[in-house]
Amino acid sequence: MTQKTVTRADLAEAVYGTVGLSRTESAELVERVLELITEALITGANVKLSSFGSFQVRSKNERIGRNPKTGEEVPISPRQVLVFKPSNVLKSKINKSMVAAEK
Repeated sequence: MTQKTVTRADLAEAVYGTVGLSRTESAELVERVLELITEALITGANVKLSSFGSFQVRSKNERIGRNPKTGEEVPISPRQVLVFKPSNVLKSKINKSMVAAEK
């Protein structure tokens, strides 16, 4: 199983091949969609993409961590993290592809 990273250029090329927009328009469309998702997450909104999953920003409290090399305790400051939860449809597709790959 090869591990390929899907890039913005790959997404733009897929839009170009499927929708028929120019390559420039396809790249602009991909950029705009990503900007809208980013803006929504910055404002604190959840982003839910049907049959794909949802993105949510969560706040983490301050906690004490430990340097695994020295064992020294280090405070980890409070922060916000981005969480992705895949939909059941996406999970099902991934699991089916894994079963087919094993055969």
